[in-house]
Amino acid sequence: MIDAAQIDHLAQLARLHLTPEERAAMQADLTRVLGYFEQLNEVDTDGVQEMQRPVNLVNVLRDDVAGDVFPVSTVTALAPESMPDGHIRVPRTVETD
Repeated sequence: MIDAAQIDHLAQLARLHLTPEERAAMQADLTRVLGYFEQLNEVDTDGVQEMQRPVNLVNVLRDDVAGDVFPVSTVTALAPESMPDGHIRVPRTVETD
């Protein structure tokens, strides 16, 4: 069973602000999910070959080959703010607490 401290910790990690009702619902849902995993642990898997994926996948990506690059003047002209030394300043995308 998941306790309230674990729910608070998970909510903090996920940056969720849960109401008491949401916290209780989350606790019930996660406890139920863990119960499903306990059921899976009871299944006899002796003699079953381990696999990574249920379907064989083939790499469909192109080869990683270097190509033409934009001239520095083009890149700095498109940048929100460029520095005299050629660096580009961009807006912060990740906030820290």
